Amino acid sequence: MGMLNEKVVIVTGAGRGIGRGIVEKLAALGARAVVSDIDEGSARETARTTGGEALGLRVDVTSKESVEAMVKATMDHFGRVDVLVNNAGWDKVGPFLKSDESDWERVIAINLYGMFHCCKAVLPVMVSQGSGKVVNIGSDAGRVGSSGEAVYSATKGGVIAFTKTLAREMARYKINVNCVCPGPADTPLFAELGQDQPTLREALEKAIPWRRLARPEDIANAVAFLVSDEAEYITGQTLSVSGGLTMS
Repeated sequence: MGMLNEKVVIVTGAGRGIGRGIVEKLAALGARAVVSDIDEGSARETARTTGGEALGLRVDVTSKESVEAMVKATMDHFGRVDVLVNNAGWDKVGPFLKSDESDWERVIAINLYGMFHCCKAVLPVMVSQGSGKVVNIGSDAGRVGSSGEAVYSATKGGVIAFTKTLAREMARYKINVNCVCPGPADTPLFAELGQDQPTLREALEKAIPWRRLARPEDIANAVAFLVSDEAEYITGQTLSVSGGLTMS
């Protein structure tokens, strides 16, 4: 019997990278997972290989209708939602003065509005249950800034502030809301952002006291704790999982 036995968890952006690592960890602890991703193939593949009872869904978190359909499918299939992990995120790296407004809009739509849509759709279910756990995946960029990631950093700062307010509003319903901030992580997004140059990777590894990038399971382990019954008295907190790169 796992720590999350029979708990129903929704993880967004869960087809690969950190999201996939989170699903695998929670499923290993006995959770029943809803694996959502904009890429339906990867969502279904993660659901298929993750073991346990899992549902793979194509979800566009920027669309209120798509998110509402996800919650309906979850309720139809499982009848409840115990955990929401807002992990879906996107970035495009470059100096702010050279950045494009259409990219700002996409970063904000995915990183902020995506989280808003999911919370707005899932929280009424948790309120009616009188229990639930939300973990928003932020970023250390939102705590200390990150060159070349100005708008992304702004959205992640927003994720942190939103988490705190939502934690205050939801406490009376016994719903915990916390934020996990990964440091630089070894994921497909990291590679796509063009950051996966040996020189940059080496520089990061030198800067990180733990001397390596984060792995998806590092973040997943922190999420697993925060959504467990053991974290019942922890809410409104921001936890960096960064190998010591940032300390605050």
